[in-house]
Amino acid sequence: MRITRQVFFSFLLLVLFSCGSAYASHIVGADFTYKFLDSSAAGKNYEVTMVLFHDCLNANPGAIASDNPAKIDVYDAASFQVVRSDNISYISSVAIPANFSNECVTNPPDVCLLKTTFVAHYLLPPNAAGYIIAFQRCCRNLNIVNISAPGGVGSTYFCTIPPYIVPSNSSAIFRSYPPQIICANNPLSYDHSATDSDGDSLTYEFCNALRYDGDNTYNTQPPYDTVQWLRPVYSFSQPITGTPAITIDHNTGMITGTPDRVGRYLVTVCCNEWRNGVLINTSKREFQFVVTNCERSVIADIPQFSPEPNTYILNCADYNVHFINKSKGGYAYHWDFGVKETSNDTSVDFEPTFTYPDTGIYVVRLIVNKGGTCQDSISKLVKIYPTFHVAFDDTGYYCPGAAIQFRDISVATIKPVLYWQWSFGDSSMSSDQHPLHTYVDGGTYNVVLVSGNIKGCRDTALRRVVIDNFYPFAGNDTAIVKGESIIFNAQGGVQYSWSPADGLGSTDIANPRGYYPEVGRYSYTVQVESIYGCRGQAQINVDVVDQASFCVPNAFTPNGDGLNDIFRAKSVGFSAIKYLKVYNRFGELVYVTDRIEDGWDGTYNHKQADIGVYFWHIVYIDRYGKDAFMKGDVTLLR
Repeated sequence: MRITRQVFFSFLLLVLFSCGSAYASHIVGADFTYKFLDSSAAGKNYEVTMVLFHDCLNANPGAIASDNPAKIDVYDAASFQVVRSDNISYISSVAIPANFSNECVTNPPDVCLLKTTFVAHYLLPPNAAGYIIAFQRCCRNLNIVNISAPGGVGSTYFCTIPPYIVPSNSSAIFRSYPPQIICANNPLSYDHSATDSDGDSLTYEFCNALRYDGDNTYNTQPPYDTVQWLRPVYSFSQPITGTPAITIDHNTGMITGTPDRVGRYLVTVCCNEWRNGVLINTSKREFQFVVTNCERSVIADIPQFSPEPNTYILNCADYNVHFINKSKGGYAYHWDFGVKETSNDTSVDFEPTFTYPDTGIYVVRLIVNKGGTCQDSISKLVKIYPTFHVAFDDTGYYCPGAAIQFRDISVATIKPVLYWQWSFGDSSMSSDQHPLHTYVDGGTYNVVLVSGNIKGCRDTALRRVVIDNFYPFAGNDTAIVKGESIIFNAQGGVQYSWSPADGLGSTDIANPRGYYPEVGRYSYTVQVESIYGCRGQAQINVDVVDQASFCVPNAFTPNGDGLNDIFRAKSVGFSAIKYLKVYNRFGELVYVTDRIEDGWDGTYNHKQADIGVYFWHIVYIDRYGKDAFMKGDVTLLR
């Protein structure tokens, strides 16, 4: 047999768990479907089909035989009470071909998959809630790796008949058999789609498998309990690990990804039927994938650069696509770029570039060694939706506390745009299209906008926004002797305006001179404007005294509370000292400085000084340039 796909699946089972006289580990999956036949006053007639997939290589033949007949129960979907129970004999049991080639897989495993079909007919009376038709069996394979305690967990398979109010309906039917071999670290692309005879819309998803335990620890009738997944690695929505991840396309049912761990995995797929936007039925298929190490001579592989399932690329910029080829073992390559009604969309290059004629979704197919003994192929989607380009601008006063208006100016040919994710660079976010934002502090901020449209196009724009480091400052409060002058030194801008003008030589510069012949307090406000147009104000007080003096406190409390923690001599009219010295009661020098602005923090030899009285001595230069001194004491408190 010749390989028809780069993906292989395996249902290799071991008889690992005993349940009474028979083993249920021989069952590797099941389908439960129904077909509407006709209706009468007595109710609706349905043909219900259950397909069990058996491992006929490793299973005990007696275990397989014990499934015939199969006990099938019918429940009222409202009360969950059994309304009938039947033993149904199978109508056929046939082996499914493995569908792989020994010539191209150097280590093919032995497999045997048996498809056993049971058919029952039911006349179901009118019922407002519908019916549940179920089959239960203990137990699962002990070596399933993605659920907890699989050897002690049985299986529940069922289908639901919609309420009587729903018009005639037949369930969806999965197109293909569960495949039998899947190779680790090889691209997977398995079509798990279904057909529906009623023309209902179908969607697909991974869903939960249901357990059965004969000891009644868990529900043995509806509503059924689910298996326990080995989280956080596995869940019903992520039953197999892979890079890229194993996913199922919501609309097509295509399972894609690259599995990266060997093992046996429980997988359940739900096919949902929608009629006029309303969910009317869900068909489930449970099966087990066995991922094994395959040595294949030829592997067709197209990488995936899109987060969307089985999508090579989502191109929202233009119509040109360059294709990357990661195939192995090939000597010839045939590309079909998926443009309908044309034959000019092919290439034999190893990594071709193709220009698509229009927007849309295209299926590109690569065949490696086409026509050769060992041929392989792979298909991926290419989505073309130009143009989507994200951009924005901003206006306003770039000042702390001023609102900046950000405006989205993105170009989106295909609309609507679904979201805007703003990051303003100061830990603030917004989802508005045109947000207002205020920065508290000046600085340079990286503003990022991420946006996307209905087709999945996504783009990112970044701009740097500079907010003025605007902090208007008039200077520190000060004191001078009458008859002297002071030079102010305002900061923070390029334009200044002082008020009132009392004593000032100028009012429109940063550093006017103030002259004060009389004692008193003079208070000023300076209006400041920066180069970016930021406006603010600051205040300063000038105290004018009769004569120069030192103000020395008689106590201080260096306890770290920020109040009176430092002992220092504050001067009015003196600009320098020769020294300030502090002595303890033993006459030891504990502190000395020659800077008039410095002070003692209450420590000695890097430790806290003792509470008590200390003596200080200041030698300073008076207004006439001569040395003068002052002495006194200060009490250290805590």
